[in-house]
This record gives sequence, C-alpha cells and structure tokens, in this order.
Amino acid sequence: MMKTKCKICRRVGAKLFLKGERCISSKCAMVKKPYAPGFQGKKRRKTFSEYAKQLREKQKLRNWYNLKEYQFKAYVKEVLGKRGKAEDAQGLLINKLEKRLDNVVFELGFATSRPQARQLVDHGHFLVNGRKVNIPSFQVRKGNKIKIAASAEKKTIFQNLPMLLKNHKVPSWLKLDIKTLEGTIVDEPSFEEAAVPAEVSAIFEFYSKA
Repeated sequence: MMKTKCKICRRVGAKLFLKGERCISSKCAMVKKPYAPGFQGKKRRKTFSEYAKQLREKQKLRNWYNLKEYQFKAYVKEVLGKRGKAEDAQGLLINKLEKRLDNVVFELGFATSRPQARQLVDHGHFLVNGRKVNIPSFQVRKGNKIKIAASAEKKTIFQNLPMLLKNHKVPSWLKLDIKTLEGTIVDEPSFEEAAVPAEVSAIFEFYSKA
C-alpha cells in the first residue's frame, strides 16, 4: 500500500502527502525517485496534450483529498451546475473539499495524513458537537466543534497527541485547543490558504467535456 501511494505522487509529479511523516523525511519517494514510475520513468516527456494536462491536474487534486473518482466527480459536477464565475467555482469546490470531516481531522493535526484521517473517522473516533459521526464526507459548518470520542482517547494513536500538536499550525479558519483536544470551525476555508497543488480551472475543463 505504501509503494502504491508513493507511485501516485511520482506519477503526477507532486507531493500529495499521502503517507504523513514519511512524506517530509528523506525516505519520501519524491526525494529518492523524482520521476514517474516504470522503466520509462526517467525519460522526460517534452509535451503533453491539453487533455493529458487536465487529467493530471484532476488526479493531483483527487488524490490530495484522498477521494474515489465518483466522489470527486460528484463535487465538481455539483459546482459546475451552479454556473458561477470561474473564480467563484474554484473557491466553492475547495470550500466543500476542505470542509469534509476527514480533511478537518487532518488539518487539526489529529491524523498524520488524509488517508489516516478518513480511516479514523470511519471507525467512529470523532464527535461533532458531541455526537459521533463516522462519515468522512460529512460537511462541517461554522461553529461546529470536533473532538476525539472518549472511547478512543486511550488508543495508542492518540497517546502523544498533545505533545505533537504543540508545533502544529492549523489554518486560520480552524481553532485548536490543545488542552481539551477540541477543534472549532471559526470561519470559511479560503481557496488561497488551501494552497492545493493543482490548477483547478483545468479540472473544470476536463469534466465539462466529459
């Protein structure tokens, strides 16, 4: 599984941080092998077709948020259906993706990667406003409070969390209380702060032709 995730980053030519701490170490595949996987990986392709460029950008963002194709496509199609300005559409898409519960868990530092965050949410380890939510795609709202469920607090994965969170920086739209291990949604996520590694306009072009 680890090799598979590393190949995804190498294939799209961008660090997607799918393996948490490993991705910021010297063991990262993008550091050791910064080229596409396979026998022809080291041979640079000079030009890409417009379709290939759009596909690559789509793959970057889809894997950045750890989504299946049908899930990612549904988000894009929903935004495209609103027919707003291009800039507004980009912001709306990223807003929806950022406010997924699994992404919030990751941004708060409760998980080292989005894939891990998704698994933890799926196992019911988090509460939203005091109620257990095990749906990774759950859309949080301003004012929502996210906390680790009491039944999960003693699990090994959360044991050293307070210490690890001391140096963790959360986005401006989130607030983290390290003492209580509780996160709060204080604002709306912005397209600029999300700093996604993909050209979102190219993704809209890709799906508008599909």
